[in-house]
Amino acid sequence: MHYLLIYDVTEEYITRRSEFRSEHLKRGWESHSKGELILGGALSDPIDQTVMLFKAETPEVVENFAKSDPYVLNGLVKKWIVRPWTTVIGKDASTPVMP
Repeated sequence: MHYLLIYDVTEEYITRRSEFRSEHLKRGWESHSKGELILGGALSDPIDQTVMLFKAETPEVVENFAKSDPYVLNGLVKKWIVRPWTTVIGKDASTPVMP
């Protein structure tokens, strides 16, 4: 199953993220190497949210990532949410539907 992890970030996110970015990226790449985190990054214009795409059996994998993320722990994230995403198109779709 695919899940989106969406962070609503604070106004200080851009100016403060460098303090925690190395550890955040390290954890992200570790999750990627396990096949969990597929893609991640900040939305632009404005940079007010970040989105990460996970592939996992349960939402707890994604929730555990967020709960221990340095960005969350150090107040750069105002709110986060995990949303299941039913993907149907593409070679990596979790539930492919062909016409």
